[in-house]
Amino acid sequence: MDCIFCRIIKGEIPSTKVYEDETVYAFKDINPMAPVHVLIIPKVHIASINEVTAENSAVIAHIYEIAAKLAKELGISESGYRVVSNCGADAGQTVFHLHFHLLGGTKLKVEMC
Repeated sequence: MDCIFCRIIKGEIPSTKVYEDETVYAFKDINPMAPVHVLIIPKVHIASINEVTAENSAVIAHIYEIAAKLAKELGISESGYRVVSNCGADAGQTVFHLHFHLLGGTKLKVEMC
C-alpha cells in the first residue's frame, strides 16, 4: 500500500506537525482553505469512515478530543471552527486514509449542513 498519509506519519514525506501522540498525528494542510487548516489523522491506517468499527472507534473519539485541544491552542475555539471528514470520492475524499480537517480563523461559508 502506498498511502501518502502513512508515509507522512513515518517521516518519509515532510509535513508541518502541530501535534502527535501514540494514536494520532496532526499537521498543517499544504493547500489551506482557511487561516487555520489542520489535518488530524489516525496513525493506524483506516481508509474511510466506512471502515470504522467497534474495535477502532476509540481513535475517532480521541481525534475529536485533539481537535478541541488544537482549536483552543490555535485560538479558534471561541470564535468557532469546523471539523470535516469526507467519505468516498463523491464526497471529495482524495486521500483514502481517514482524516479530519480542522478549519477556522475566519467566518466560514455555510455550504451544506
